Parts: sequence; C-alpha cells; structure tokens
Amino acid sequence: MAQRSAHLVPIALLVFGLAGILLLTISTENVQEEPELRYGIVLDAGSSHTSLYIYKWPANKQNGTAVVTQHSKCHAEGEGIASYAGQPGAAGQSLEACLDHAVKIIPKDKHQLTPVYLGATAGMRLLHLSSPELSTQILKEVGQKIQSYPFDYRGAAILSGKEEGAYGWVTVNYLSENFIKYGFEGHWFSPSRPTVGALDLGGASTQITFATQEKIENKDNLMKLRLYGHEYTLYTHSFLCYGKDQFLMTLLAHIMKSQGYPQSVTHPCYPADHSRTVKLSSILDSPCTVKYKPSSYDPHASVTVHGSGHYEYCLGNVSEVFSFNSCPFSQCSFDKVFQPNVTGGFMAFSAFFYVHSFLQQVTGITASSPSELQDVTKKVCSMSFTQMMLLAPEQKSRLHYYCAASVFLNTLMLRGYGFNDTTFPHISFQKKVADTMVGWALGYMLSLSNLLPGEQLELRKALTPGVWGSLIFLFVMLLAAVLSFCLFRVYNGQNKKRGSESTI
Repeated sequence: MAQRSAHLVPIALLVFGLAGILLLTISTENVQEEPELRYGIVLDAGSSHTSLYIYKWPANKQNGTAVVTQHSKCHAEGEGIASYAGQPGAAGQSLEACLDHAVKIIPKDKHQLTPVYLGATAGMRLLHLSSPELSTQILKEVGQKIQSYPFDYRGAAILSGKEEGAYGWVTVNYLSENFIKYGFEGHWFSPSRPTVGALDLGGASTQITFATQEKIENKDNLMKLRLYGHEYTLYTHSFLCYGKDQFLMTLLAHIMKSQGYPQSVTHPCYPADHSRTVKLSSILDSPCTVKYKPSSYDPHASVTVHGSGHYEYCLGNVSEVFSFNSCPFSQCSFDKVFQPNVTGGFMAFSAFFYVHSFLQQVTGITASSPSELQDVTKKVCSMSFTQMMLLAPEQKSRLHYYCAASVFLNTLMLRGYGFNDTTFPHISFQKKVADTMVGWALGYMLSLSNLLPGEQLELRKALTPGVWGSLIFLFVMLLAAVLSFCLFRVYNGQNKKRGSESTI
C-alpha cells in the first residue's frame, strides 16, 4: 500500500503540472500600463528678462495634443538676451543657472529625450529691426550654450507677434479648461465651453487675441489652430512698441519733443514731488523712438525730468502717442489696424495684471468697470511720490511710472480695443492659473508637442481573474501534494529504521 502511494504522488504532480501548463495557453487580456512622463523645456526670452519653464506630460496624447502641466520654472538673472548685444558670450552665460536647474530637476534618464525650445519675443524683434547681424549672433550664442547641455535642442527663434498672441490665447484657454477637462469618472472630455480672449502686455509689445464669428478683413490678423480635435479661427494682432516699457519711453520722447528738447522737462504723468535724470541714449536709441530724435542729438547728454502730477495733461500726451485718426477698414482699434468687436470673456495677464493690481493696492478699489478704472487712475495720478511710498514701499523703484502706465492701460483697453460697460466686467486680470504662470510659453509647448513622436500605450499580456484563481488553486494543491509526499517519505524512512533496529 505504501509503495502504491509512493508511485501515485509523482503521477499526481505530473498531472497538476500539465494542467498548469494547459491553463497558461488560455487567451489573455490586454492591460494598459501607465504611460511614462515626458518633459519639455521652453525658454521665454522676453524684452526685460528670460524665464525657463519645464513642462511634463504623459507619453500618450489626447487627440494629437499632449496633456501638459508646468513642472518647474526658473527666472534668469539680468535683463533680456537682446540687452547683451555687442557683448560676446554674455547672452548665453545668462542662461546657465536656469539650465543647470533643469539638469537637476529632470530625471537623468530623460535628459536626451527632453526637447528644448527658445522663443524670443518683442525685445529681439526690435533688435532685429535695428541690427539683424547682432540678433543673429545672439541667437547663435544662446543656441550653442543650450547645445552644451544634455537635452534635445530644437532651436532658438524669434517669434512673430502673431505667434506670441496666439500661443498666449492657447495658454489662457488650456488653463481655463476650455479645451479639455478631467472628469470625476477618471476620463478626459471636452466641456464644450466658449473660449476666452487673451490680453498680453509685455515690455516691448502688447497682444490681443480672441475667437470671433465676424469676418476678419485683414488676413494678417487671421490665425487657425487645431487642438484636441477642434479647429479654432482667431483674430490676433501684436502692437510692437506698445509694450509698457517701450511706450513709457516713447511717451517721454514725445514730451521732450513737444517742449523743444530742453535740458529739463516737465512730465505731467510723474508725481509732483519726483524728479529724475536720464541719459538721452536710454530714451532715443530704441527703434520705437527713432522718429523723435532731434537733428542735434547727443547720446551722451542727459535730461532732467520733473513731475507735475496732472491727470488731464497726462491723458492728453498719452492719447497723442496713439493714432485714432484714419482707418482703411470698416473699423479699427488704432494705428490703422483692423479689429472686430470684442466679445465674450477675456483674461489679461503680464503687465496688465501688475498695473491693475497696483491700482487696487493703493486705492482699495477693484476697478471692475470702465468708470472705476478711470477713477482709480485719477486717484493715482493725484498722489505724490511720498504718498505712494507709504502705500506701496516695496515698489519704490517703479512708483514714478504708475500714473503713466495706468493712463496708458485706460487708453489702450477702453479707446483702443473698445471695451465698454458691457464687455469690460468680463475681463479677468490674472498672474497664475492652477499654479501655472499665464503667458505664451505653455501654449507654445502645447502646440509644439504635436511634433514630438507619439507613443502608444504599453500593453502587456495578463491572465483573467478566473484563470488566476484556477492557477492559485492548483498551486495550493501542488504544494499540499509535495508536503504530503515529503512527510510520507520521512514517516516511511523512520518505520524502516525502527524495523531494522528491532531485528538486530
């Protein structure tokens, strides 16, 4: 009987083993693996500074466009790359700290797969107008610097104003979840919400972009984008020289000219108790102010500017810098530029946000209507420098220009773009949305991600729950059989030993 049991155990093990092998041949199911993260870097080379943004997204895509989120950011020391014209190597060196930051933040095994793009905006557009050779040299230098890092360099380019405006619009609507939204069910879906327009105010240019059903009479203002399976028709225009810094420079040049270029001028937009001395070269060497240069121009000469704090005179001078006189189309914003009527909501960011925020800080008024915006601007222009210092001491170096910047914002938005009592309340002034900086860089990354090689979801073969249950049962039975066999052998061996001892 014992010998028969000993022979049955190996047979049972063989049967269970064959059954397990047969179960492994049963059809399996495909199971989706979580996609790996991909990374991308965009260097926003603006007129006043350069910022590096690191974005990440899952390797799979939504209808051809990656689901991108901001991972990290870094602001480079110094001014924009255009300010390093004539200083070989300086523009590239200014990017080193932020590129080092990217090397540390992005996983090492992703470095060579991480694309890097540098986009230069209005500061470099102005330099290209005045000196194409210098702008080309700077782009070459920053390109060489980026290529010395272990990333996938995709090029450095000067964005057109049209591109800058459109990519800003993409960012605004992406962050507002107007393209795509993640639902509670764990799936992405299109919310079918109307898009919002984008208002961007930089240092050298300003952009307005919005979707419209009206006919766009000037094709230069037309742009079409395809994102998440939908096509959008946009009106967009960029006003070069109407960025905050360049406009304030142009305004001062206009005031100097209107007063006959004296060594001392009165600025109606500066606080009454404030004066400053500036070099003529810092005002008149820009392509935006070239028409204001006097015939006897000495770039090394200086001019002293005394504030008078006079709102009406300030408004008059600001309005004269704009041109509202003629329009070759059915309607225009200013400077003979076609613009359809503004409709729907808008998000105003960059310097729009900072000026609007300052007005609220020193007056306590939100300025959510045209009349409130005008009232708070008048209040700021009536303040002395000392009064503003008490209300916003952290902005000491910028206080002198807030009256002019506020009057400029009024004129641009209300008279230029045509916002009124109905449309102005639908403007949201924002710096960040969902912990992401609002600007053109994210929209740039979203659009360029279509050029990256798409990855399929990784699939692995997996057994169904029923098959897994059967295998576990067989494994338990097999383990029990092995244990039984081992115990049987041990027990049988002990009996034989006792039998031999008793025989002796």
